[in-house]
Amino acid sequence: MKNPEPTKTPYMWGQAKTLVVVAATMAAMTIGTSIGANAQQPAPAALVEVAQASAELMAPQVYMPGTVISKNDSRVSAQITGQVTWVATEGTLVKKGDVIAEIDNRNHRLAVGRNQSQILRLEARVTYLKADLARLNELAETNNTPASRVEEAESILAMTGQELAQARIALEQSEIDMDRTKVRAPFPGRVVERLAQAGEYSVPGRQIVRLVDTENLEIRGQAPVNLAAVLRDGQRVLLRKDTITFDSSIRALVPVGDTVSRTMEIRVNVPVGASYVVGTALQIGVPSSAPAEVVAVPRDALVLRSDGTYVFRIKEDNTAERLLVRTGAASGSRVAILGGIASGDRVVIRGGERLRAGQAVRFGESTTTSR
Repeated sequence: MKNPEPTKTPYMWGQAKTLVVVAATMAAMTIGTSIGANAQQPAPAALVEVAQASAELMAPQVYMPGTVISKNDSRVSAQITGQVTWVATEGTLVKKGDVIAEIDNRNHRLAVGRNQSQILRLEARVTYLKADLARLNELAETNNTPASRVEEAESILAMTGQELAQARIALEQSEIDMDRTKVRAPFPGRVVERLAQAGEYSVPGRQIVRLVDTENLEIRGQAPVNLAAVLRDGQRVLLRKDTITFDSSIRALVPVGDTVSRTMEIRVNVPVGASYVVGTALQIGVPSSAPAEVVAVPRDALVLRSDGTYVFRIKEDNTAERLLVRTGAASGSRVAILGGIASGDRVVIRGGERLRAGQAVRFGESTTTSR
């Protein structure tokens, strides 16, 4: 027979419920104590770098399209008549004076030889005439020849000397024409286009090769003529290509406006460290008005969020204060802040991405306190 199960009395049920309630209460108190302890622990100090806001002269900027061009971009032409025999291929890198094309030089080579022969003949004739004049002078001293004969010899010698001088000039001209059959690079660069092919006939002025200096570059832009009073040579500007920006300056301002577009040309230096190729399109940021005094901070101090732009300012007790700000003009790596920041305030430029308002901070070794 199976043993009968013990019967649970109401007293036993009550005792079990009491134990469960006590256990639950103790667990809740333990969790609450743990949460309270964690809530009371302050957040650790964040490692940041700071810089000082400063009062500066800045102006609003307007962006205009610009194009990278070469300072030396030439369509090199022939200087002599003849058949083209060879042209350098596209992409050839040449130095100044290197041959980039050749023209048939046979006729010019014959002209050089003919003039050299003429000079030798005349030099021999001059040598004979000088000796003959010396003999006539000896005879004239003893009255054995008339004076007119001496004068005639002197005249023939002088005319032959002039013929020799002309022959030497003709030789130099033929040598110059001979050298012109080799089209040479007027500056270092690359051959980017062949405008004539071997076998074609060349005449003076016929374009043979397009040569571009790919090392000496600058940027060309068109600025509105109403900015003529604001822009000047050496003016600082900002170059922007995609998300990459560089500080630069205006090399030359051409103060001549176009009557149709009402723009004038500016030439901007390519900054050191920028890697552009000829034809690259970018944007040039120039001042749109006279500069005014503003409070500026480094661009790295701006924390961009979906609800606005923020700056973390460090208070005297070395805690962070989060400020919603409006930005103004920019110049290089500095951005104007409209309200909320005063000159001399310390702002976070590194480590602000995870920083919270009121959080204590500590400074890294590379922290700067000035511009």
